[in-house]
Amino acid sequence: MTAPEYIIVGAGSAGCAMAFRLAEADRTVLVVEHGGSDRGPLIQMPAALSYPMNMGLYDWGFQSEPEPHLGGRRLATPRGKVIGGSSSINGMVYVRGHAGDFDHWAESGASGWSFADVLPYFRRMEAWNDAGHGGDPDWRGLNGPLHVTRGPRSNPLHTAFVEAGRQAGYEVTDDYNGKQQEGFGPMEQTVWKGRRWSTANAYLKPALARKNCSLTRALARRIVIENGRAVGVEVERGGRVEVLRAQKEVIVAASSINSPKLLMLSGIGPARHLAEHGIEIVADRPGVGQNLQDHLEVYVQMAASQPITLYKYWNLWGKALIGAQWLFTGKGHGASNQFESAAFIRSRAGVSYPDIQYHFLPIAVRYDGKVAAEGHGFQAHVGPMRSPSRGEVTLRSSDPKEAPRIFFNYMSTEQDWEDFRTCIRLTREIFAQTAFEPFVSKEIQPGHHVQSDAEIDGFIRDHAESAYHPCGTCRMGRADDPMAVVDPQARVIGVEGLRLADSSIFPRIPNGNLNAPSIMVGEKVSDHILDRSLAPENLTPWFSPRWQNAQR
Repeated sequence: MTAPEYIIVGAGSAGCAMAFRLAEADRTVLVVEHGGSDRGPLIQMPAALSYPMNMGLYDWGFQSEPEPHLGGRRLATPRGKVIGGSSSINGMVYVRGHAGDFDHWAESGASGWSFADVLPYFRRMEAWNDAGHGGDPDWRGLNGPLHVTRGPRSNPLHTAFVEAGRQAGYEVTDDYNGKQQEGFGPMEQTVWKGRRWSTANAYLKPALARKNCSLTRALARRIVIENGRAVGVEVERGGRVEVLRAQKEVIVAASSINSPKLLMLSGIGPARHLAEHGIEIVADRPGVGQNLQDHLEVYVQMAASQPITLYKYWNLWGKALIGAQWLFTGKGHGASNQFESAAFIRSRAGVSYPDIQYHFLPIAVRYDGKVAAEGHGFQAHVGPMRSPSRGEVTLRSSDPKEAPRIFFNYMSTEQDWEDFRTCIRLTREIFAQTAFEPFVSKEIQPGHHVQSDAEIDGFIRDHAESAYHPCGTCRMGRADDPMAVVDPQARVIGVEGLRLADSSIFPRIPNGNLNAPSIMVGEKVSDHILDRSLAPENLTPWFSPRWQNAQR
């Protein structure tokens, strides 16, 4: 059998997009994925989102090291181990990020990744299906593989949340993925015809329908490098270790956790750390595994005074009813992730674009499926977008089967604590607006007794959770930047024939959920591989004219 031109390690958000684009351009592609099939209702039904990310069948099951600033807690770090990767187990929320995020990337050394450069790729990947519901059609893509929709927003609490934001003096935006991110408005989701529209459905399955794209289930152990060039991947499948060879390039797209691990196992990383594990050094890149970032959030939960929340379905009979309706019609509550209203706001004057995100949910429940004891309730997930804290991913050993050591170093600066206190106080103010008067009975958490800085800090320490947005561990930068891992063409610095394309290359975490920018990376890097590019689009994004002097 002839070796493929390209091997992609990881059938996740970026990997699936690259497989599609390379195969479409008549290149031969082999995708290596350790996880299995995404068939089954627990992945495909949007409302079942809390299940797959807590199942060993679909999730790598990573945990952080004890976090010293969060009382020594270990936080779950789910990553998809299934075709579609984390796009098959995530919350399906679709956020591009703010224009200012990508301009910052370019300023940090990722030339060619400014907002004007990446906007054409966001448009190419999208099939935006709500052109008749407000929003900015000029800023959106209509014919891409990735369907983006909005939930029905039929629960009155979704309207109340946006109206409360307006009453509190904030902007309202019809399309946070369009010209104006800042404000309160509808949230978007990667759902199509009632199904999770993962990158497996959008990109990989159409790619595999071509003769020049194939998929193999195997655990990638290391990149095979000969004379300074990546020539293949050593994998284990069916209990046998073998080498799969590539004619042109190996592309690592294994996640912000597994990509740095694979590079280090292959001899690419901090020389001293690799030597500690007896790994022969191919390229001394001290930035591999460093610069780990994430979004941390808390749930501000309110008890509802009316039985209008999704809690009425939070029982065996209710879940069976929703499941049956979805199974037979593809409609009903099962067809939405329930995140249907959102907001992006600025924490204070002098911040040029939003640094706080809200997900609003018409039930008081955690990601692990535990509901509030009070029964009917609703919640806002809130957290700062640009924490200054940085962590790392390092090896525990040279055994490819051993999970890496993940240390986020959450809340390690005073700025983190100030920003989080602000998040909680601003959220309380929003829930105190007249729009919520018919619906609120009391605050469940943090609880009315939690008021002082010290009390709020204690709540954060005990209750902050990851939003599951790890990134940045192999950051992109100038080729002469000693801490950069890949150059602006996503080529691993110091090794020929090797690229890396997933959320690990983000120089800094963007606003919002990371699935959309991860897919965009796959789209754009595929064009770098094919030596082509889309022309920049110089649309002017909205920044508040009052940002220097006012918080809202």
